[in-house]
Amino acid sequence: MSLPPRTGRPSPDFNRPESDGPPAVIPASTYRLQLRPEFTFGHARAVVPYLASLGVSHLHLSPVLEAVPGSSHGYDVTDHTRVRVELGGEEGLRALAAEARAHDLALVLDIVPNHMALPTPLRLNRPLWEVAREGPGSPYARWFDIDWEAGGGQLLLPVLAEPLDPAEVKVDGRGERAVLRIGELEFPLREGTAGLEPAALLAAQWYRPACWREARTGLNYRRFFTISELIGVRVEDPEVFGATHAKVLELVRDGVAEGLRIDHVDGLADPEGYLRRLRDAVGRDCWVVVEKILAREERLAPAWPVAGTTGYDALYRVDGVLTDPAGAARLDARFRGATGQPRWEVTASAGAREVLTGDLAAELATLERLAGSELAFAVRELLIAYPVYRPYPGDPDLAPEALERAAAEAGAAPVAGVRELLLRDPAFAARFAQTSAALRAKSLEDRAFYRYAPLLSATEVGGDPGAPAVTVAEFHAYCAERAALWPRSGTVLTTHDTKRSADVRARISALSQDPECVPAPAGADPQLAWVAWQTAFGLGADGAAPERADRLAQALLKAVREAALHTTWTEQDPAYEATVPEHLPKAAPEPAGALAQAARANLLGGTLLHLAMPGVPEVYQGSETEYRALVDPDNRRPAVFPRETLARLDAGAAPSGTAEEKLALTAALLRLRRSEPGLFTGYAPLLARGPAAEHCVAFARSAGLVAVATRLAHGLAGAGGWRNTTLPLPPGRWRRLPLPGAAPAASYTGELPLAHLLGEASPVAVLLREDPSPA
Repeated sequence: MSLPPRTGRPSPDFNRPESDGPPAVIPASTYRLQLRPEFTFGHARAVVPYLASLGVSHLHLSPVLEAVPGSSHGYDVTDHTRVRVELGGEEGLRALAAEARAHDLALVLDIVPNHMALPTPLRLNRPLWEVAREGPGSPYARWFDIDWEAGGGQLLLPVLAEPLDPAEVKVDGRGERAVLRIGELEFPLREGTAGLEPAALLAAQWYRPACWREARTGLNYRRFFTISELIGVRVEDPEVFGATHAKVLELVRDGVAEGLRIDHVDGLADPEGYLRRLRDAVGRDCWVVVEKILAREERLAPAWPVAGTTGYDALYRVDGVLTDPAGAARLDARFRGATGQPRWEVTASAGAREVLTGDLAAELATLERLAGSELAFAVRELLIAYPVYRPYPGDPDLAPEALERAAAEAGAAPVAGVRELLLRDPAFAARFAQTSAALRAKSLEDRAFYRYAPLLSATEVGGDPGAPAVTVAEFHAYCAERAALWPRSGTVLTTHDTKRSADVRARISALSQDPECVPAPAGADPQLAWVAWQTAFGLGADGAAPERADRLAQALLKAVREAALHTTWTEQDPAYEATVPEHLPKAAPEPAGALAQAARANLLGGTLLHLAMPGVPEVYQGSETEYRALVDPDNRRPAVFPRETLARLDAGAAPSGTAEEKLALTAALLRLRRSEPGLFTGYAPLLARGPAAEHCVAFARSAGLVAVATRLAHGLAGAGGWRNTTLPLPPGRWRRLPLPGAAPAASYTGELPLAHLLGEASPVAVLLREDPSPA
């Protein structure tokens, strides 16, 4: 069914004036819901009234297309033509959209263009099943990046638990229904091969079943990162794009969805070409953001016809401006002194070399073969040296620093040869870029971030552990640029992919304000002891003791396997892993005194900055109140929606504790964004004056809203508080945004003493202009 238009006015302004620019309908905010068989479209319908009362404008759904049965995330798509039955099917999705529409909400869908599942049973992915049955002659062969030559004419399927025993191979059934069976697994049978003996039967197929360990060196299809169960899809092919996007485009045309999140855009051969094709298909009125990890100095390509990124670049700035640079440097020195870990740049480079020559050895071999033996080593060194996730087709040049670093290892002439190859061979350039993206993700986020742990809050997606702090000036410059160029880009603090939720990071980053409170690591593994203590400190006493202990142990187990210093996912050391929980402190470490107030100021300050800064903020399920979660699957546990608490606050009750303070602040800002979107335009830094000026980050949006947050509250308390520090307000009379239980707001004008505005009652403030702004 098609849905009627939403009520309310679409935003009249666009990010840029190009005809293929961003959308006319802009979310005020989004709320991420993680769908799974235990939380279906029906369950989501039940929380729509609460989410409408919270103030969000759009519900952002995790992937909704058919996926591997039981999948808890949905990124393992098996069928692009159907909405996932386990979630309630298309009828359930359309009913959810109708319920949302009735409450003046709309949907944003998370779509996965880069890959599909290589599932068990294989027949769940019909296109891949047909390719395995018919080989390169299949009409579906164009769907997948398969290097038939590298596989000797066969597609490697690394799906067996152990090396193949030919005695297990049998043909089951007759005629067109016949399949090749190995134990419980079944595979398609190439026509005319049913009567062959096992060895000849296997050799005659278009695929080769193999032990999963062979994937590291023998894989001949593009995959998602190092996950062999996810096979890359060639959406750069117009026919493949059409087939894989038809259902999503139908849902957009019918008004079921108003926006799209594009998962892992860096995995695509030609991201800009894909996004232009998508924009042509969905039209101007669809809000589109891309999951794109930008390095500190990197900017999103201005030609991309999107509203912006999903917001990890904003996460880094919000966390960074609340981090003490001096304390972070002290923690860095203490950590490296206790563990012997080299500095961040060396750790990152070593991780890249290990991952490229180990987990991504098959991808590296493909590139080296395409480049030729004379350039093979230069290809390797250039991948390791590249400073951002990937180059893009059509880039006029590569990063000069990458060329210099690679030339120092491989020689200037071979590196120049690779550069020339990248510029003249689009196929090689695309595969190089796709491998580079996988390498950055696996070597930084999933290896070096787990090794280099002076301040765990800095080891986050999009973060920079070597430079975790952001100055107030840098924060303002980023926000001003975003307001001018990408005002409708997404912003996030917590997602399904963050290693620690924003509130866990808020506690950990407070340690940068009192670095000596972190105990010196003891025992045979000081690196793990350091990680364990900070992880326990971040989680605190969240949850019952047995549950909490298990959550911490699972997070640490994942950490040591990702770090790959003593054990890995594929080469596990059971004796070492058995000792991991022993490194946890016996009792939950909790901040006290000034450090506790610093953690509270970080939590509320981060919330305010996130919801008031330029962009479209996303609230992850349950994080409208205090939400402490560790790395997945911990952060994908069933959400708790604080309906009763919000109703009590709305009835006038004063917030009790930080969790309720956060909920009250979040609801007030979300509602304001929805009812008065014009307040959240433009950006102007406001600079405090006086002895504690560095402890204030403040800015104005439009001519009618001012946001003020306390930063580095521990040092502020130690120096005697705000003293005579003031904040010059824009012209006019200003009052606080009313919050539940607060005293009647006074009016402020001119030079405002910060001691009157910020203190123990609240480390943050939102001011609204009382008198009309000048025309």
